[in-house]
Order: sequence, then C-alpha cells, then structure tokens
Amino acid sequence: MRKLGRLFAVLLAGSSVLALCDDPPRAQEPYPARTVRLVVPSAPGSTTDTLARVVADWLGRRWAKPVIVENIAGGAMNPGATAVARAAPDGTMLLVAPPAPLAFNDLLYRDLGYRPKDFVPITLLAKIPNILVVRKDLPAASLKELIALAKASPGKLTYASQGVGSTAHLSASQLEALAGIRMVHVPYRGAQPALTDLMAGQVDLFFDTPTTSVPLYRARMLNILAVADLERTRALPEIPTFSEAGLGGFRSITWFGLAAPPGTPAAIADKINRDVVEGLRSAEISNKLQALSLDIGATSRADAAKFFAEEAALWGKVIRQARIEPQ
Repeated sequence: MRKLGRLFAVLLAGSSVLALCDDPPRAQEPYPARTVRLVVPSAPGSTTDTLARVVADWLGRRWAKPVIVENIAGGAMNPGATAVARAAPDGTMLLVAPPAPLAFNDLLYRDLGYRPKDFVPITLLAKIPNILVVRKDLPAASLKELIALAKASPGKLTYASQGVGSTAHLSASQLEALAGIRMVHVPYRGAQPALTDLMAGQVDLFFDTPTTSVPLYRARMLNILAVADLERTRALPEIPTFSEAGLGGFRSITWFGLAAPPGTPAAIADKINRDVVEGLRSAEISNKLQALSLDIGATSRADAAKFFAEEAALWGKVIRQARIEPQ
C-alpha cells in the first residue's frame, strides 16, 4: 500500500508538471500599451512642432492612447535626438525631426550622444522647399541685389538659423559658396525666435519654410526673395526660384522624418509606419498639410531609410564644400 501511495504521488506530480507545460504562453500586450511621446528637438511654434502635433492627434485617436508632443530644444537639436536614442526601444518615445539629427549631425559634432544612422527609420512625414526671407527694411529687393549688397560689405550681413547644422545654416553656407559672398551666422534655439529677431531688424536674413513665413510676408512684416526648389511653390506663385533669380544649381528643401530608438523591433516599427502612413494619406491630414504648404511623404520604412541616406550624402557634400569643421 505504501508503494502504491508513493507511485500515485509521483504520477500526480508528473501530471501537474505536464499541465503547466501545456499552458499557452501569455499573449503579448498590444502596442501601444501606454502613452507615446513624440519628441521634437526644437522649440514650439516651428513647422516641425506643428506637424508633430497633427500626427500626435491622429495617432491618439487611432490608438485610443495618449500621444503627446515633447519639445526638447537647444544644442542644434542634439539633446532631443539624444533623449530618443537612449530611450527604451519599445516605441513609447519617437523622434520627429528635420534633416540634421536624422542624417548628418555626426559630420558637424564630434561628441554626439547618438549616431543618426542608428535610428530606426519609420517614415518620411513631409517635405517643403526653403525660402529666403529678409528683414522688411533690408535694401535689397531681389536675390541679385542681396548678393551685390553682400559683396559690397563682406562679413556685414547676418543670417539666422536654428543652430549649427540646421537646414537654415547649411542653406546659407551653400548660398555663400555659390554666390562667392561672406556673411555672419547667428544661431537661435528655433525658427520662432529667429523670425522674431528678423522682424525686429536684429538679423538680415533667414532660410525658413513657407509654413511659418508666408503669413508674415502677407502681413508685410518681412520680404521673401526666392524659393529654393526647381519649381515655384503654390504658396508663393509670385516669388521666383533661385535659378530664375540668377543663381542656378541652388536647391534646398526641408523634410521631416519619424524615427524610433536604435534596436526597436521591426514589428513595432512596422505597425507605427502603417498607422502613420494611413493618417498621412487620409483626407483629414492631407488637407491640413496642404494648408501648411507641406508635401506629403507617407513612405515605406525602406524608402524612408533610402531617403535619409541620400540626404546625408547630399548635405555632407555641402558641409565639405562650405568647409564647416566639426565642433
């Protein structure tokens, strides 16, 4: 009887183990399980910030979870990019940024807290041509007159930017190289403070996007001399391109990408891409972006990665031509 009892106990223990082994694995929590933050590495009020808030609003309703925009400004957008690069690769912190932190800041700074190529590309959100904006009382009514003014007083004209390596900085450097002029760089913490000082006459010119400058131009608070694209923009049909204004070969667009921290699983990145692209292609968002003079991106992850790499090569060439040394 004792032997039978021991045998029964062994069989009972074994069946318990088998029962545990047969339990199905717990289902993975669906993404996103909690709040998602879209980090904008510049101050509120910029085109990047406006675009991020449009996307955040869509995703918050699509996912039924809070999606908030967090502005981490300063340091040529590096603090914000570093925060995302060091975040957990779980999709709860994403980067919405213009070209520099996603493509070439490693060519401009020696001690970055991240490498642009290590981010996981999600999609190209949108793009827009840059425009050359000048203070209202600058004695130059055209690009040719601006160049003549700069040549007559080398090192006197000042240009604003969002920091070293920003599109505005590199665009002005490209203008200096192609036009054979020399100006003074005045970096700011974002587009809004740069525009404020431009309108106050503290700086002479700024490469901005139509989104923020066209309303100010229509209100006669600043002037616009040229569009840095191959064709005129629908927001400014009366303003010539750089080629039309006499400086061929000049092209500068600002684009906005969405990226995740290094190591983010493909499954999460793919889901974010699908949901964001769905939103970008919706009538709701496309109408909003058109009102902001933005051209929709809505690319696949592979196409976004290819585009980021091509832009890194393009602006890398400008950086070398302008002889901008890493800081």
